[in-house]
Amino acid sequence: MRNSRALQLAALLALAFRPGPAHAQEQQFDPNTSVKFNLPPDSPVSLLTWDVSQSRASMRGGALTLDINMDVLLRNSASRRVRGITMLIVSQESLPVGRASVSRLIDVGPGETFPLHVDVRLLRPATATGPLIQVNLDGVLFDDLNFYGPNRLESKRTLTFWEMEARRDRQYFQQVLAARGVTGLQQEMLAAIARQEHVERLDVRLNRGRTTTASSEPGHMAQFAFLAVPDAPVKAIEGWAEVSGSEIRSPRVEVENLSGRPVRYVELAWLVTDHSGRQYLAGSVPGSGSDFYLPSGHRGKLLEDTALRLSRADSSAPLEIDKMIGVVSQVEFSSGKMWIPTRESLLAANALNALPPSPEEQRLIDFYRKHGAHALAQELNKK
Repeated sequence: MRNSRALQLAALLALAFRPGPAHAQEQQFDPNTSVKFNLPPDSPVSLLTWDVSQSRASMRGGALTLDINMDVLLRNSASRRVRGITMLIVSQESLPVGRASVSRLIDVGPGETFPLHVDVRLLRPATATGPLIQVNLDGVLFDDLNFYGPNRLESKRTLTFWEMEARRDRQYFQQVLAARGVTGLQQEMLAAIARQEHVERLDVRLNRGRTTTASSEPGHMAQFAFLAVPDAPVKAIEGWAEVSGSEIRSPRVEVENLSGRPVRYVELAWLVTDHSGRQYLAGSVPGSGSDFYLPSGHRGKLLEDTALRLSRADSSAPLEIDKMIGVVSQVEFSSGKMWIPTRESLLAANALNALPPSPEEQRLIDFYRKHGAHALAQELNKK
């Protein structure tokens, strides 16, 4: 029986992979049988080419570890500019480690082509049949903020949020350039770089579901502080949680909907201080689940039945949380419309340091570092 199973597995591997020249224990993807692209007939993007020559699979126990390093070339087949895309990569739908996604902000006109790089690791049962991975389109965002796709991953919200941030931050630096010239623009870039160097980023892992602390280190109850953003439609009133080392257990954050519209999603950004007084940026964390609904004028609770575990990116030393400051960073209304804070309101609330730079701000910072202030001014003056 074992010999028969081993022969079946060997046959499966022979069909799916080609031997890699460098690693005896690894197998190279066969481009003809390993990948299947599932694009709908009316998809606004079309597939041109793909390259999986750098992808590898290795056997570990009863599973295959898939290190996917793939370059895909796509074309905008729609009549509108495409501003964002999310692809869902699946090795085994039923496994949490069998799915991953790739999202990107882009700016691609009708008929233009664009690359998409996929660099993810997935697992797959060794006995599974069919292509090793399937690539599905989860969504495309157009320049008018209309969206196409099944939106299984809530990519409409993510891509729209990124695009709104990009427009906000690009417009801000354009206004700085118009009002203060290249010198003022350079000063803003240096300030943005200084903010990055001053506040270290943390990795955040959010676990939903009721938590138990019976086998954990005892913690202490801590109260959260919140920065009030002037134009925020949702106000964070108070929050408490049990804090033990780098873990935040069963947080309770009460918010009030100040707008005239029902709210279906709220995201919070966190600035964390350790016992030595050093500040860390914990980024934005989804405060509400898929069943959240907050009518106008009502109060509700965020982060219920969750646990947050924070860690340094380099994991060089344990993190001992002393206090946390939160700010409402994103709100989605039941209509699908979204709110993000303006740069002016973030500055007024002294909350700019509590938010990570948007992808557009990071792009502009990288452009400045590489080409200088005068080239950045030319870049911002482009239509």
